[in-house]
Amino acid sequence: MQKFIKKETVRFQHVDFAGIVFYPRFLEMLNNIVEDFYDEVLGLPFKSIHKTGGIPTVDLKIQFKKAARLGDELTKYLWVKKLGTSSMQCGFTFEHADGSICLEGEVSLVRVEFAEGRDEIKSSPFPEDMRAKLEEYLIPDMRF
Repeated sequence: MQKFIKKETVRFQHVDFAGIVFYPRFLEMLNNIVEDFYDEVLGLPFKSIHKTGGIPTVDLKIQFKKAARLGDELTKYLWVKKLGTSSMQCGFTFEHADGSICLEGEVSLVRVEFAEGRDEIKSSPFPEDMRAKLEEYLIPDMRF
């Protein structure tokens, strides 16, 4: 059981007029860590999986705890809280360099496949090799 960890520096593109991260930029940062997790842990870069399917977000809960400012380095953590047949609930936390929590939450993702012509999208079970890799990051009792 482990967490996936990435660092991200707050850039000018992330902040608003007040000099703090504009909340939609946090969602982009969250998507970045999910994309990195798929690439680095599962060996499934988005450029490959989106040819035949994807992993849309179906539920998102987020709590903003402390502002992040231009130049701050955030450590982002992602782990699997619950693993279903074709869906997973992940916990995430973004921390400041001093260990204080910037934000935390949960995101539910579903593995989907496209029908021919992309007219239909349906959930698709995780293959066994993928499930085994996801289970390495399964921490069910972790709050956030």
